[in-house]
Amino acid sequence: MTEHTYLEALNLAMHEEFARDPGVVVFGEDVGGDKGGVFGATKGLAAAFGDQRVFNSPLGESGIAGLAIGLGLMGHHAIAEFQFADYILPAVNQIMSEAARMRYRTAGDWTAPIVFRTPYGGGVHGGFYHSQTTDKVFAGQPGLRIVTPSTVYDAKGLLKAAIRSEDPVLFYEHKRLYRSLKADIPDEDYVVPLDKAQVLQQGDDITVMAYGTMLQHALNAAKALQAEDISTEVVDLRTLYPLDQETILAAAKKTGKVLLISEDTKEASIINNVAAIIAEQALFDLDAPVQQLAGPLAPGMSYALEDEFLVSAEQVQAAMRELAQF
Repeated sequence: MTEHTYLEALNLAMHEEFARDPGVVVFGEDVGGDKGGVFGATKGLAAAFGDQRVFNSPLGESGIAGLAIGLGLMGHHAIAEFQFADYILPAVNQIMSEAARMRYRTAGDWTAPIVFRTPYGGGVHGGFYHSQTTDKVFAGQPGLRIVTPSTVYDAKGLLKAAIRSEDPVLFYEHKRLYRSLKADIPDEDYVVPLDKAQVLQQGDDITVMAYGTMLQHALNAAKALQAEDISTEVVDLRTLYPLDQETILAAAKKTGKVLLISEDTKEASIINNVAAIIAEQALFDLDAPVQQLAGPLAPGMSYALEDEFLVSAEQVQAAMRELAQF
């Protein structure tokens, strides 16, 4: 076991997969050379594996996605980095209409084994164009997987599993966690399944489901509320599409009181999908209406208003306490 940051765990996962599989390549804006990306996620890869496997691309997200699809069809496991999740939108057609449909439209003859990596979320004063959460744009697209690690262990294990997948994976990394989250993780090789949520804390009074920084808020609040004799089941959704319905329903039925938390706005969000699953399949096991805590219905956040926009640790704790008292 060795302590790593969330960012270091991602970098380590790529180093290990590059060494394991000569078909793995990574490219994007500023990912090559000594820079290793705007956050340093790919730092050291070019020096270790050369600029034929680690290289920079033009500022064109549609082209980045298109090249990844072509490389996937030729047998590579391509890692395409979008510098920020906000800028993934020019590549929507390539991801939805081509990568996600490739296996289906060819009756399984061709696959597009691609990892589309991108940092998302607020909390680093990135302003409007560097703080968005775009995962819900892609949720509900058959053939496409969406995952996001919210722990250091998952940062390494989920990324390794995504690189080995024969299906395209949208891999969202919360930039607020890059350097703020540290933990000991195994030195040996391991992977985390791409289709399983995880119960991180057992509880009997309320169930909280979240991901990203919201999951960290939930874990901290659950610990604090133990002093008030409130026992919390905390679920890391981590596989945002397809959702792990079995784990979601079991956790909802266990306590009968569910709080869903997202940094995104509530409308048409991932947690909306979770709420619908629970309402449809576990309604008569509930002791309270499903609660959703999310960002305000606004087009974005300015640098100065970031703290007002983001769901805070205090809001999470207050919502959990209120649900427990229902």
